[in-house]
Amino acid sequence: MSWIRDNTSNWFLRLAIKILKAGNIPKHVAFIMDGNRRYASKNGIEKIEGHTKGLFLRFDKFAETLQWCMDFGIQEVTFYAFSIENFKRKREEVNGLLNLAEQKFQRLLDEKDKIKKHGLCVRIIGNFSLLPKNLQELIAETMIITKEHKKGFLNIAFAYTSRDEITHAIKDVIEGVQCGDILSEDIDEELVSNCLYTNNSKNPDLLIRTSGEVRFSDFLMWQISNTCIYFSNVLWPEFNLWEFLNAIFYYQRCYSDIQKIIKIQNIKPKIQNSRQLTYIDKLHHKRQIALQRICLSNF
Repeated sequence: MSWIRDNTSNWFLRLAIKILKAGNIPKHVAFIMDGNRRYASKNGIEKIEGHTKGLFLRFDKFAETLQWCMDFGIQEVTFYAFSIENFKRKREEVNGLLNLAEQKFQRLLDEKDKIKKHGLCVRIIGNFSLLPKNLQELIAETMIITKEHKKGFLNIAFAYTSRDEITHAIKDVIEGVQCGDILSEDIDEELVSNCLYTNNSKNPDLLIRTSGEVRFSDFLMWQISNTCIYFSNVLWPEFNLWEFLNAIFYYQRCYSDIQKIIKIQNIKPKIQNSRQLTYIDKLHHKRQIALQRICLSNF
């Protein structure tokens, strides 16, 4: 199954897109893909086989959902694929998930010409040190070969939790102070935001969670304070076009209220001083070098 499908939208989808585009379309949509295990139990199949109905595991729903987003002209999409908490599951299940992820990232690299054609920049956000070396290498190569693509952005949260993300951002800030790159008075929300894994992304406009669970599971907690949240009752493998259209329509209904809140809070980036900007550039360069070293270790 390809990461990017050929555009095969039917007349109904084209009509729905035309109608909904009369309203506001989110620029960045995030997904918590929940319900794979319950889908497996519901259908009497093993957990790994059930997970294969999801993102890395049987890949069709991910690709289908990504295509819907591209059809709508949504510029950025983020999927919560694998939480750090997932490592606490049975070893057999975790190994199966990681092996399937490795297969899918290899497939992405095999399709790099197609990815380039669509101008898709792929970013994996998470704690790579927790992953097997071969998976780290595939992830690093994927990010490096797509980093210059600008038409669309696909973020995959893998070995991720917000607590881990914020913890590492704080450690980077402390290191910057200890090294004399920044001063303690330089520490503000904007600096911390630029130290997060998601530093290259705007905050999500819409977050969709499947399976009927009404919680965030430690996903993008720093980034979603003014995000429209849509909870879907369907399990992730059963997520369909109707649910996606409902989510877009729900966002449009909430749009004016969210904008009022943003206006009241007067949310806008603070102007950063030269020390902050220099340190942020240094940190991002350091991370890029780390990715390149992971790639080189494969040769």
